Amino acid sequence: MAILLREDAGGIARLTMNAPERMNALSNAMLAALQAQIDSLKEDTSVRAVVIRGAGKGFCGGHDIKEMTAARQSEDGGKAAFQDLFARCTSVMLGLQALPQPVIAQVQGVAAAAGCQLVASCDLAVAAEGTRFGVNGVNIGLFCSTPMVALTRNIPRKQAFEMLTTGGMIDAARAAELGLINRAVPAQDLESETGKLAETLAAKLGTAVSIGKRAFYEQLQMPADEAYAYTSEVIVWNLLNKDTAEGMEAFLEKRPPAWKK
Repeated sequence: MAILLREDAGGIARLTMNAPERMNALSNAMLAALQAQIDSLKEDTSVRAVVIRGAGKGFCGGHDIKEMTAARQSEDGGKAAFQDLFARCTSVMLGLQALPQPVIAQVQGVAAAAGCQLVASCDLAVAAEGTRFGVNGVNIGLFCSTPMVALTRNIPRKQAFEMLTTGGMIDAARAAELGLINRAVPAQDLESETGKLAETLAAKLGTAVSIGKRAFYEQLQMPADEAYAYTSEVIVWNLLNKDTAEGMEAFLEKRPPAWKK
């Protein structure tokens, strides 16, 4: 069975991390599979939303500690392997945000360390009530430095620092309160609620959403005046899209838009 499964339906691509016996760890194979799908999805205009989920009881337990420990047997103590691992992990995390489609994390059980980073790197997240989130590497002497990047761009500074330095876990309700996830739902409703959100996104004009997603992340890095100048150019570009013109005409004529994309 493949380590990462993909199912496409209704403009939605569902990616299932399929290594439940290892808590869907971000192993070398898992990272390679995720990168391959990111490379495929960025060129796939038939997909308008992406869902990432984990098979089994947990979403993702983080990096594969067994693989990392084995890498220490090399002459350099694992330095080259570790550098390569985190470079590839960074590529996956940034790649998700660079996709033209919105990406939703569908989370259950546990999202720990790099698994929590994966949730934070997705554009949206829905979690089952009772799910636990943590950047708990410090508990084994490994500060979650790379997960910290995504985490601190999702939740307030002091709460992030507490999670990073104590290794404590928070539940889904607290994760929603802090902004790490969009909402917590009953476990039995997780798939349907995530599906509803994905369907809502997939029903929008794909070009408009992709333009908006890119602008969303770009403007966050700018001072307000630069952000307004940049987004003014973006919205003009969006307005010149023929499908956007059709959407506006349909609104005025009180009918559904007949979009080509």
